[in-house]
Amino acid sequence: MSEVLSALADPTRRRILDALATHGSATATALAKELPVSRQAIVKHLGVLSRAGLVTSRRSGREAQFTVLPARLNAAAGWMARVASDWDSRLHAIKRLAETPRVE
Repeated sequence: MSEVLSALADPTRRRILDALATHGSATATALAKELPVSRQAIVKHLGVLSRAGLVTSRRSGREAQFTVLPARLNAAAGWMARVASDWDSRLHAIKRLAETPRVE
């Protein structure tokens, strides 16, 4: 989970994931035309996303086509939902305690 959250922490990588989700798949060259960073920077970001299990690639001629792997994103979303639910439960318990009249 740490690797996924670390990869998602960078706004450029999130924009790359958004672009890949929109297009289905794309090359680093195509992504560089769409985003305000160089092709070399895109390749480095795609490497981080790949190591985190968020994208996969396949060769297509001289370039690689990158595609989003939703399973790791879904796992991260599920984990965040569980953490949010735990905090909601804790906050609800604190609220109940704070609003319960004290008997002295």
